Amino acid sequence: MNRLHDHMAIPVYRTLRIPLVLCVVLLLILTGAGDATGQVSRLINTGNSLYGQKRYKEAAADYAKVVAKKPNYTPALFNLGNSLYQQKQFDSSRSVMERTAKVASSNGDKAAANYNIGNTYMSQQKWDEAIESYKKTLRANPQDADAKYNLSYAEQMKKKQEQQDKDKKDKDKDKDKKDDKNKQDKEDKNKDKKDDQDQQKKDEENKDKKDEKDQRPQGQPSKLSEKQAEQLLNALQQEEKKLQDKMKKEKGAPVRMQRDW
Repeated sequence: MNRLHDHMAIPVYRTLRIPLVLCVVLLLILTGAGDATGQVSRLINTGNSLYGQKRYKEAAADYAKVVAKKPNYTPALFNLGNSLYQQKQFDSSRSVMERTAKVASSNGDKAAANYNIGNTYMSQQKWDEAIESYKKTLRANPQDADAKYNLSYAEQMKKKQEQQDKDKKDKDKDKDKKDDKNKQDKEDKNKDKKDDQDQQKKDEENKDKKDEKDQRPQGQPSKLSEKQAEQLLNALQQEEKKLQDKMKKEKGAPVRMQRDW
């Protein structure tokens, strides 16, 4: 099995070639099973050859033909899942591997299938699911060194991701605080600017009122010279004297009374 971090290809599940006794071969031929078995074997071998040439799509097609004939045939399922994995079809690969793990009869096959399921999760950075898959592998095969390594790797990546998420959350929180402060500062600045504009407008209105008042007509100051003022005063005194004399004449001269001693 590969280690995902090394980006090595997952080795193809290879079937064992077991020599057949002549009577068994004859029996298979007579029952018609021999032809079907031979076709499955040829498809598996052809698929393995294509897989070795990294022609994963063509290999997957051969393995799929075998699965169509024998839905629970573990070697074909396993190799089909691997071929899909190499094409980065991780969801499809995982679906096939889950079926492989379900129908596999040996702990070794179950462990191998779960290991590859873990690899599909690792490729998608789904650390929790990958961790659980590697744990299943180790429950079936406690000595699987690659599963132990990948389990440790997935746990480290999970911690790293959690720390990154926390840092991002803290950064976003700080950014929100900064944005709120900037917004408040802007509102305060706009308020101060409005207050200044209102005060300026008020000052201009007061100035206009003052200018209007200053422009109203005022009493003209006297421009008579000292001589002219004196002449005017004399004229007023003469007029007053004439007025008193006239009043005396109209009333008559006052009679002086003698005292009786």
